Amino acid sequence: MNSTHLLLKALKGEEVERPPVWMMRQAGRYLPEYMVLRRKYDFFTRVQTPELACEITLQPIDIIGSDAAILFSDILVIPQAMGLEVQMVESKGPFLPRTTTTKSEIEALNATTADDHLQYVYDAISLTKKELNNRVPLIGFAGAPFTILCYMVEGKGSKAFDKAKQFCFSEPKLAQSLLQKITDVTIAYLKRQVQAGVDCVQVFDSWSGLLSKADFEIFAKPYLVQISDALSPLAPVILFPKGSWYALEDLSTSSASGLGVDWCLTPKQARTLTNNNITLQGNFDPNHLLKPIHEIQKEVKEMIDAFGPQKYIVNLGHGILPNIPVEHAKAFVDAVKNYSNL
Repeated sequence: MNSTHLLLKALKGEEVERPPVWMMRQAGRYLPEYMVLRRKYDFFTRVQTPELACEITLQPIDIIGSDAAILFSDILVIPQAMGLEVQMVESKGPFLPRTTTTKSEIEALNATTADDHLQYVYDAISLTKKELNNRVPLIGFAGAPFTILCYMVEGKGSKAFDKAKQFCFSEPKLAQSLLQKITDVTIAYLKRQVQAGVDCVQVFDSWSGLLSKADFEIFAKPYLVQISDALSPLAPVILFPKGSWYALEDLSTSSASGLGVDWCLTPKQARTLTNNNITLQGNFDPNHLLKPIHEIQKEVKEMIDAFGPQKYIVNLGHGILPNIPVEHAKAFVDAVKNYSNL
């Protein structure tokens, strides 16, 4: 691990000459080079073949020049490793033919050796670290337990995840049992990622914003904190509870090194809520990458000025969209690299 990398310095709260920049989902669908591989190989072949995962992870480093690589994988490898079938349906997204809602279904899940079934991820990390040759740090990741529960109970993607939420509220003990199983597997999985070579990890709670503050305290926060507490002695942890602005204050004093912020919160509000206790990451609306390049450059500078260049990682407020022109993504990265607050 090279502690001089901007990302790692920012996560430690050390002074940087400019903030680091990377983009969620930067390895993927907006890059023509990725689309060539997508036409040749189905989704889980790309994920489960270390050479392909490595190649895809490296593409944005070579093409747009991000300050960090994030491993090409998927959050739903966890339910797969626990024994569930996960399909990726073209233009529809994930589909789980068998959902998990009963005591017997939860008990049948493999929580003891699930991390052993993810060797292809660790092999991809080892290969990617070798190919990166310390140019930039490598970020590992997992989905947060509540978000994984949403897919395991709903059986597919959803805008509201009503079935998953109803399960949590009508069967809270079963829900907490499932959440704990997912948490245990996730901790083991992320520890193995660190052993394989990732420099830090991010936990994506993509659907926690569907919960009220009170429900977040029961069904999301305890499991995020467990993961952070288990991993933070080994590597910096970034938590991204998307939409859960009400959680930022509490999480800013947790063991995490960074917190992701979406675009629904201003930089000033995020700094106030966290009392500048923690490094923040975000929060450019990915749709703004469709604006003219000169406007992207202007908005990036305004965003960095508003957050302040220290204890800050420039990123999007969610994943980059498939229709973003590559030159606009590169302009976003370059605007950060050219930043000066003089």
